[in-house]
Amino acid sequence: MDVSHIFDDLNESQREAVSAPEGPLLVLAGAGSGKTRVLTYRIAWLVQALSLSPLSILAVTFTNKASHEMRGRIEQILGFPVGGMWMGTFHGLSHRLLRAHWQEADLPQAFEIMDAEDQLRLVKRVLKDLGLDESYWPPKQVQWFINSHKEEGIRAANMAPSQDDQQRQLQNVYLRYEEFCQRLGLVDFTELLLRALELLRNNDTLRNRYQNRFKHILIDEFQDTNTIQYQWLKLLAGQHQNIMAVGDDDQSIYGWRGAKVENILQFEKDYSGTKIIRLEQNYRSTATILNAANAVIRHNDGRLGKELWTQGEEGSAIKLYAAYNEYDEARFVISSIERWVDEGNRRDSIAVLYRSNAQSRVFEEILIERGIPYRVYGGFRFFERQEIKDALAYLRLINNRDSDPSFERIANVPTRGVGNKTLDTVRIRVRDTQTSMWKACLELLQQQKLTSRAANSLGQFVALIERLDADTQAMTLPELTEHVVKHSGLIAHYQKEKGERGAARVENLEELVSATRQFHFDEENSETDPLTEFLLHAALEAGEGQAQEWEDCVQLMSLHSAKGLEFPLVFLAGLEEGLFPHQRSIDEPGRLEEERRLCYVGMTRAMQELVLSYAEIRRLHGKESYTRPSRFVDEIPDEYLAEIRMTGNRIKTVAVGSSTSSVIAKHGSDSGYKLGSRVRHAKFGEGTVLNLEGQGEHARIQVNFQSAGNKWLVISFAKLELVA
Repeated sequence: MDVSHIFDDLNESQREAVSAPEGPLLVLAGAGSGKTRVLTYRIAWLVQALSLSPLSILAVTFTNKASHEMRGRIEQILGFPVGGMWMGTFHGLSHRLLRAHWQEADLPQAFEIMDAEDQLRLVKRVLKDLGLDESYWPPKQVQWFINSHKEEGIRAANMAPSQDDQQRQLQNVYLRYEEFCQRLGLVDFTELLLRALELLRNNDTLRNRYQNRFKHILIDEFQDTNTIQYQWLKLLAGQHQNIMAVGDDDQSIYGWRGAKVENILQFEKDYSGTKIIRLEQNYRSTATILNAANAVIRHNDGRLGKELWTQGEEGSAIKLYAAYNEYDEARFVISSIERWVDEGNRRDSIAVLYRSNAQSRVFEEILIERGIPYRVYGGFRFFERQEIKDALAYLRLINNRDSDPSFERIANVPTRGVGNKTLDTVRIRVRDTQTSMWKACLELLQQQKLTSRAANSLGQFVALIERLDADTQAMTLPELTEHVVKHSGLIAHYQKEKGERGAARVENLEELVSATRQFHFDEENSETDPLTEFLLHAALEAGEGQAQEWEDCVQLMSLHSAKGLEFPLVFLAGLEEGLFPHQRSIDEPGRLEEERRLCYVGMTRAMQELVLSYAEIRRLHGKESYTRPSRFVDEIPDEYLAEIRMTGNRIKTVAVGSSTSSVIAKHGSDSGYKLGSRVRHAKFGEGTVLNLEGQGEHARIQVNFQSAGNKWLVISFAKLELVA
């Protein structure tokens, strides 16, 4: 059969991968190198050139969307449907296997799949059945414990005995949870994988049947597989070892949720005679962006190694902006966005990327202020996040005891034994007396209309709110917020939620404190107090609503959410030590390398323009700190960077390391400062003005401080005092 047409749209390396001989094949597919095309055409090649039936091919993708798109492209190439082909996610394929062999898997025919919320409810049921207090045994922490052990293929019965009381109790909960699931015919997402693996491992007949059926196995995003997924693949590959793994060790960024970059590094050892093909030609980014990204990732050890290149244009230098603080950074980014749009570009061609979700707040504030539509991709806007809503509910109830929505939201957050039955009693009282939930609660407590357990739980809640109110009477808004966030128990509550998500929630709560510090209260023109004004501000910002999916809008997203996406213009914000790389990773080489891979992923999202920024001072997580640029900036050679300076409403570009004499302001500025003026800064002390540039909110001043050395400051933030 003539299959030459398959190669028409492929480069040399892609052709080599598509037509590689049978046997183990590892394709290291760099960012933007066309890996999906290679996987698709490889399947078409196996069917057309080797006359394999699509039913003898197993293809594993990481999302259902990718599976549907790949199936459609294969059918377009082949000219006939491949509906019976096994193609899908690990979970989808495991489900298919278990449905076909439910008896051998020791499951009821109508077994039910639980999503994450269903699983959490069952965990709570198990805790209640064992008489364990949720405040000491947070259900989400127990859920994480169960799932993390399943991902490693470890059943409760197979865990080694522990000398630690807490660990033994968790093992006991895990064991009881499994008993519940087995009795009720329930299967959680991780159980799908583990049960399918055990089915193949323990049943020789079935294992041989599927090993013989699937003559070729293909796996996408191989660097993101976890322990149990790789074991699953190895079992099915069997003796023929016709397995094609496509991935990129430089883009392994999900270690915090179980992905093992070691799998891609181990592949060649597990399969002798592995052929390795590198896809290094990039079809997305300019040469400058690729060269800079290559330079950064080269600092990681233990890589399989590759160098991205392009036949496309060289492209402009990567712009680097040193902001005074996070507001200066956000205003610069958004002013740049406005110029880009004024030049005729769409807003959805822009992405603002950040390491911590808490960083989105300042960008959101300025975007709303400027009337620019935006979406937080893959997440919630700052004031819509669960933990922020919890904290605001505490503040509202302290400020107004008759806030029923706030009462209902936090009466049992953190968990204190106030269940739905107790709340229903309060609601009935509200209906009968036409009063607020707070007042109804007080009446029920005073009249002893509740069970002793319910009265104790509600009494604790009432006492907490009263105490928080009393303790914060003389505090400023930031002090009040910080006190409430801490002493309400919310910080401790979310610290118990393991992994990256729990840490992000804590960071967001700390960022709420920063929001109150930076909130401007107009005392002269306000008829209320700072707390009431701030709560109104939060409600209005949350009520703005994100742009619709079809609307042309700027995309805000975390670096983890950006993987697989591309944009003509990318801003990578907050490149500071302790923020990116994150403080939690700096002392651990493995995690630091994952942070560097995350930076590499972020840089390679940019197609035409990449802009990096950092702040000299950042108030994040409730604290102001002096920062230094990220090591990742230092790892980019100067030849690929250009420093950006704001001059009025224009951008001036200066090569990194060059003299600044060309931008020295000769005649002072509209700020009133002059060259040679003596000024005083609250933290840096006294210094001499060396340089002035820009106008309005972007005006900057260079001061040589006696103790702190040379600093560029944004005049509107610096609060400098002229010294006579």
